[in-house]
This record gives sequence, structure tokens and C-alpha cells, in this order.
Amino acid sequence: MLNILIVEDDVTIRELLSYNLKKKFKILEANSGEEAIDVCDNNNIHLILLDWMLPEMSGLSFLRTIKKQKNNSEIPVIFVTAREDEKDKIAGLTSGADDYITKPFSHLELLARVEAVLKRTYPNLYSDNLSYEDIKIDIKSHKVYRKNNLIKLSPKEYDLLVNFVINPKLVFSREQLLDKFWGLESDVELRTVDVHIRRLRKAINIEHCKEIIRTVRSTGYALD
Repeated sequence: MLNILIVEDDVTIRELLSYNLKKKFKILEANSGEEAIDVCDNNNIHLILLDWMLPEMSGLSFLRTIKKQKNNSEIPVIFVTAREDEKDKIAGLTSGADDYITKPFSHLELLARVEAVLKRTYPNLYSDNLSYEDIKIDIKSHKVYRKNNLIKLSPKEYDLLVNFVINPKLVFSREQLLDKFWGLESDVELRTVDVHIRRLRKAINIEHCKEIIRTVRSTGYALD
């Protein structure tokens, strides 16, 4: 499930946006630009819905800030704002926003624009298959192949692999993986992540194939 961050200081609007999207996406929320930067730094965000009028740091300032950050610059951003002046739209789009929705808006328009941006940004996610180098994943059947060899994975190992393939080169901490696939509120220990990564590596490292899941010292794991 993709993660969408809603950056909006109006609780009512934030809840409305969340309600309209939570059936299809995991929703994270922030009520200021500063809080949103912290959320981006500690989570794998796939899309940001951004209000212009935020306390202290404006939405435009927030956008310009993350576009300069190495880890967050590629996150697509949609402005959702009451500011409908053409100059504001141009300023937002030229600063790196991927779309601009003016309030009020319909649920269907919001969903259509969100999915349009996600399809452009992550085309593999809207295909029946994912691939990375010599690894092929059939989304419908949940089957994984490497060099045409069928790889047997547990459901959790499959989910971990899909996550890495969707986000190549991105480093995930053990805490992030635990939260995403087990939930931080569970009783699962952090070392469980290491155990599943070790099993996943063993399963996909067939003969004459390179190691593709890299351990990042003191941090976590990434797909090389």
C-alpha cells in the first residue's frame, strides 16, 4: 500500500482528505511544514498533498525545501489549496509541484488526480508485473522468478521483496520495516526483520546471481 502524506493545518479538511483516500492508501498527517519534513525523513512517502497556507512555513516554502533534499526531492507533490490565482498556480508548479487542486473539490476529482500523478511517477505499480534486473514479480499470482527460476517465498518475504523492488536504492531502517510489515505496536522484536531479510536473501540468491539486498551499516537495508 502506498503512503500519502497530508500536510494541512485545518483538522476538518485533513480528516476529509484522509477519509476520501484511506481505503486505497496508507495516510500519514502533518499540520505544519516542519512536522511534514520530519515525517518525510522517517517514512517512505509516495505522494504529498500540500496546503499552501500553513503556520510558520508556507506550503510553497516547504515544497522548495524538500526539492533541495536528496532523500525527499523525488516525492511527487499535489497542492490542495483555496488559492486559485493564476500566479499562485504558476509559482507552485514551477517550484516542483506535480498538480494543483483548488478547493472546493469533489472526491472523484481528488482520487483521479492522485492516481494520475502516482501512475506517472510509479508506472510499475500499475502494471501486472514488477521487475528489477533479473528478478520478475507477477503481482496477480504473487509468483517471483529470477532468471526464469521460480522462487518460493513466504508472504512476508514476498512483501519485503516487493517493497524493495518498488523503491530501489532507497535505504529502509529496521524500524521502518518493522512498522510497515509488522506494526510498531506488535510484540515482534526488531531482530525479526533481520531474520526475514536473511531468509529472503537465501531464497533469491540462486547460483551465479549477485547479492542485491545490501546491508547499510547501523541503518538497515536497500536494494542495490
